[in-house]
This record gives sequence, structure tokens and C-alpha cells, in this order.
Amino acid sequence: MQTLPLQVSISINEKIFLKDPESSDLGKKIIAYSIDMIHELGFENFTLRKLGKEISSTEASIYRYFESKHKLLLYLTSWYWSWMEYRLIFNLANILSPYERLERALNLLTEQVKEDGNFKHINEVKLHHIVISESSKAYLTKDVDKENKDGVFAGYKQLVARMSSIIREINPNFNYPNMLVSTVIEGIHHQRYFAEHLPRLTDKVKGEDSIIKFYKEMVFKVLKEEK
Repeated sequence: MQTLPLQVSISINEKIFLKDPESSDLGKKIIAYSIDMIHELGFENFTLRKLGKEISSTEASIYRYFESKHKLLLYLTSWYWSWMEYRLIFNLANILSPYERLERALNLLTEQVKEDGNFKHINEVKLHHIVISESSKAYLTKDVDKENKDGVFAGYKQLVARMSSIIREINPNFNYPNMLVSTVIEGIHHQRYFAEHLPRLTDKVKGEDSIIKFYKEMVFKVLKEEK
């Protein structure tokens, strides 16, 4: 039986930031407005200078928290994955059947995100859209190996590992649980993006969320066939 935390706290690797944005009102403002602006402008058109103007502060004050906009994106995506892991723990608590836990986990990963009232300075719906469209830019870089050694992708890895452990319960002989989970997560992002922008690359079925249904069917069929 898993014990749920009494207070909701999202832990982020300290190597991502210079000063913890959760430690001050300005830091929280930086996070809140950066989510709004990246969601509206896209990561390429977003700059720390524009952010400074938006929050009526100096660019230099933002650099006290993050050394670059890349590190700010790493913070946002890391926060999202840690938040998703927290939600996973909460939703799977006291569920004994690994089949039911896996189905709930897949629902959580594929469903449209709603705002969480525990974090007033973070719009999780907009952050979800950022993760769908921009999160690959956090690791498709020349510095990915160094940043990986620094542990900045730990939140994503922990979420994958938690789901992989459920898959191993269902089918201990399945050799590719991490690959399956990461493929599902990245595929979901692509399909949500396609559905909004390139609809001919995905499928819509009247009366259902075809993305949720497709990935649930795929995962359980793969595990059944590999037994």
C-alpha cells in the first residue's frame, strides 16, 4: 500500500536553476508568465527579454533564476513530469490489480489535462500543451548527455519506471517495458499535436477519444501476445 504525501510538493533537480523560483513571488511570477508566453508565442519566439517586459522586471533579474531559456524549459518539463508522477501515485493508491493500475495509468497519460488547484501559479492545461509541442526541445540538444548525467531528466525517467514496474507485474517475460512506455508517451504527444494541427495524420472516431482507445488497445494487445 502506498502512502500519499500530506502536502503536495514537486521536487526539481537543483542543477536546472540558479535560484529556486518557488522561493519568491518573483520566481513564481517568472514561471506563471513563461507558461503563458511559451504557450502563446512558441518556444522559438519566446525570450527572457520579452518575459522581463511582460512581468515589469529586468532581464537580469530572470537570469538570477535561470541561466538560459533552455534551462527554463527544462524546469517546466521537469515540473510537469514530476506532477504527472504525483498524480499517478495518487490515482493508483490502494488498487491491487496491476491490470486496473495500468489501465488507470494509461487513462491518466492520454486524457486531456485539467487544472490542479494545488498550484495557483501554474496553469497545467497550458503547460500540457507546451509539453506536447515543445518538450522534445528540452532533450534534442548537443548537451543532452551532460544534462542526463546531471540528472535533469529524472522526473521523466521515474514516471516511465513506475509504469514499467506495472507492466512487469502483468508480464514478467516482456523484455521491453521502458521502450513500450516511452513510445506510448511520445506517441500520445504526437497524436494530440496531429489532431490539432495535422488531422490527416491521425484518426477520429465519432463518440470516442480515439487516442485513448488506440493506445490502451495497443498496450494490452502487445502484453497479451508476448506472454
